[in-house]
Amino acid sequence: MNSEIKFNIQLDENRVPEKLTWSAQDGGVQDEEAKAIMLSIWDSKAKESMRIDLWTKDMPVDEMKIFFHQTLVAMSDTFKRATDDEKMADTMKDFCDYFAEKLELTR
Repeated sequence: MNSEIKFNIQLDENRVPEKLTWSAQDGGVQDEEAKAIMLSIWDSKAKESMRIDLWTKDMPVDEMKIFFHQTLVAMSDTFKRATDDEKMADTMKDFCDYFAEKLELTR
């Protein structure tokens, strides 16, 4: 059994993303528009992560700040589930609260 997630990136003449869409048939998602994508892939052989970070040129900065905050919070949750290290997950959450406070974000 296979599952597939697809990203489609439309670029302008300078290769800057103008439009991002994604599809995940198993999740019932078809050509949904997005303004930003952050993807991390673990290379087990090299013991390093590879990243793809893309955002459209019309992504508002205030939304990017919220996107980063929510991504950091999600990473804290994922870290706890993956490692069962509650103490470090709580420390990460403390940083997320600090990050939100300094950017004057509301949750």
